[in-house]
Amino acid sequence: MPRVPAHLRERALGMLQGGMRTADVAKAINCNVRTVRRLRQRNRETGRTADRPRSGRPRVTTPAQDQYIRTSHLQDRYMMATTTARVIPGMHNPSISAQTVRNRLREAGLSACRPVVRQVLTRHHRQQRRLWAQTHRRWTTQDWQKVLFTDESRFCLTRGDGQIPVYRRRNERYTEACSLERDRFGVGGSVMVWGGVSQHHRTELVVIAGNRNAVRYREDILLPHVVPFLQAHPEMTLQHDNATSHTARSVCDFLQDRNVSVLPWPEKSPDLNPIEHVWDLLDRRVRARAIPPRNVRELAGALVEEWGNISQQELENLVQSMRRRCTAVLNAAGGHTRY
Repeated sequence: MPRVPAHLRERALGMLQGGMRTADVAKAINCNVRTVRRLRQRNRETGRTADRPRSGRPRVTTPAQDQYIRTSHLQDRYMMATTTARVIPGMHNPSISAQTVRNRLREAGLSACRPVVRQVLTRHHRQQRRLWAQTHRRWTTQDWQKVLFTDESRFCLTRGDGQIPVYRRRNERYTEACSLERDRFGVGGSVMVWGGVSQHHRTELVVIAGNRNAVRYREDILLPHVVPFLQAHPEMTLQHDNATSHTARSVCDFLQDRNVSVLPWPEKSPDLNPIEHVWDLLDRRVRARAIPPRNVRELAGALVEEWGNISQQELENLVQSMRRRCTAVLNAAGGHTRY
């Protein structure tokens, strides 16, 4: 871990005395939280911020090698530190360690983080998203509370290649260089579920057995869950995306015969659907359990249980963000947004 310069130690101490949290101070000066804690403890005991005596171990890389490390990882944000370490000779050893590479990147403000996974948008997709946002940005809260947002999601026991680290600076999370434009999958078994949320209501969380198709969507989701819900709330409108099982002729005829109002939806627009944030919240709740699920059956049970533990206030806040989502799509000219 690189040493914190004296001026940053003084700055960190001033932030702590001003009431800032330890984690926020560590992020501000780009160091580990434990470093800030030790700095505060040392100041309390000695009244100084001077660093402890070191052995004076010399750096194992030259300034030119440090520049090469920074440039390489700025050009390819997904390059692994181990890959860079193998091609750089050390001053005293045949090669440097991967931790040395990470230290140099951290000195340059680059840290390994999870990438944002996005879908590929063509010109047609951007145009449709922009037109949809223009039409619905004037909707009021009363309009959006009459929409039932639904979707399916697959939850995996073990996270997959969506967890490849990307080296980025602060405020670069949503840049094109630090995003993956592909779907995220996991390994080790998975469970697909369906659910619907609105500002004041939610449906049951349905575990989908087997593959999803138009027949199963109609018989297992629409007929036993969606239609009774909309009959109990006749003012509500159904929202689902443009998946093949949703737009099949048999499904459209089924909804039309039962006078179900469907909200038009642009293709490849998960950032417009607030239920996507519910899936992320549900995934974090399941993984934070004291005893994580060990098989698919336990995963399904945990998902159903945590679904009921999500407060309605959280769902209401997500639905109320729809006007901001439409504005974000217009500001991005139909492209990706931060949602």
